Amino acid sequence: QVQLVESGGGLVQAGGSLRLSCAASGSIFRINVMGWFRQAPGKQRELVAGITIGGSTTYADSAKGRFTISRDIAKNTVYLQMNSLKPEDTAVYYCAAAVGSRRSIFEANSWGQGTQVTVSS
Repeated sequence: QVQLVESGGGLVQAGGSLRLSCAASGSIFRINVMGWFRQAPGKQRELVAGITIGGSTTYADSAKGRFTISRDIAKNTVYLQMNSLKPEDTAVYYCAAAVGSRRSIFEANSWGQGTQVTVSS
């Protein structure tokens, strides 16, 4: 069992920045990859960024050049730094973990409760 707790969402103007944090606890040694998804009203949940235990990262095209995923191993925490935010980034952002070897982030089986990010124009 892995527990994920997100923080850092909020309201920001277009062009602004936010940093999301996701603290993991429990059987963290079984995590293969962690990432951030988001879901806007009326839309499907989509991957924003992922980071493997080896440190390899992946980004959605919409996030490239603006968002950065990183981790602090000592704190068991993953971050999503979001810069140059746009109104279309407005969504609930979820931290996710793929627990178990060989699972990809698209097979995430542990989820946080979500944090709202609202970008005003």
